[in-house]
Amino acid sequence: MSLDTAPTLFAFVFGIVAVPLLLAVARSLGLYAIVRERESQVFTLFGRVIGTLDDPGLRFPIVHFGLKSLLIPFFGKRQMVNTTMRQFYLRDQMVNSEEGTPMGVGIWYEMQVSDPVAYLFNNADPEGSLRANVASAAISTLSNLEMDKLLEDRHQLSRKVRATVSPLSEKWGYKLGSVYMRKVSFTDRQMVDNITDKVVKRLIQVTSAMKQDGENRVGLIKSQTAFKVSQQMAEAAATRPSVVGDALNEIGEKDPDVLNAVQEVMETEQLIASGADVDVLPRDAQVLVSLGGTASAGAQQAQSDAAPAERSPFTLDPDAFR
Repeated sequence: MSLDTAPTLFAFVFGIVAVPLLLAVARSLGLYAIVRERESQVFTLFGRVIGTLDDPGLRFPIVHFGLKSLLIPFFGKRQMVNTTMRQFYLRDQMVNSEEGTPMGVGIWYEMQVSDPVAYLFNNADPEGSLRANVASAAISTLSNLEMDKLLEDRHQLSRKVRATVSPLSEKWGYKLGSVYMRKVSFTDRQMVDNITDKVVKRLIQVTSAMKQDGENRVGLIKSQTAFKVSQQMAEAAATRPSVVGDALNEIGEKDPDVLNAVQEVMETEQLIASGADVDVLPRDAQVLVSLGGTASAGAQQAQSDAAPAERSPFTLDPDAFR
């Protein structure tokens, strides 16, 4: 190493070692202070508060408090107070509903220091006091309420708890942020089982009601559809005679013989479809006959005595010759 580079190296080593050391000594003597974000520094001298620094950045106490700030390292103290928003959760705060049901309520809340001096000196345990204050406010506000209200009106009840806690918390140097009832539970196992059974039965009842309502709706739709179909069929059946009658009238106007033939065919079809017994007579029969087996006993006996080849398919009525 040459003699020309020795001073440079010495200055570099001195800067690396001495500058941080000098800055640490100056900070310990209270010549300057570095205030971080969401932080307050409270300075006390001879047991009395002389001021606070809460603006972030590099600050010089001698500018804010005068020459007495030089005595703080020897006869005073500098205390750091964190002013960030902090969150806490209280589990299973015991309350009783109006029906006498023991219930556990979980309270979630936020806290932030608003007055560092009051936070340090007005209460020995501000966080514990806030916890006890929130718990007592929750118990006093939520006790003897209806079970349905405890389970449903959480937002409104949370605002009531916050309004109860806030005035007292401000005296202790902090402000209460959001308060919310995060959980409501039943502590009696038998009651939980009973409620579960009731819920299951209610679900079964609702399911059955929904199923029955669906079946009723399906039945109603079917009946309405059947009614409309039958109505349409009745209208179609009522229309058929009119159509047939118009066709027959048209045929009768053009050719009456064809109309007579059609009517005879229709009459014959109806007769055949009825399944009735039919007795056929020759056109040139000059005697009255008893049809359908209603002849007298003498005529039946005379017919039975006749030869088989001479038997007639008709039965004569002797009364016709009298």
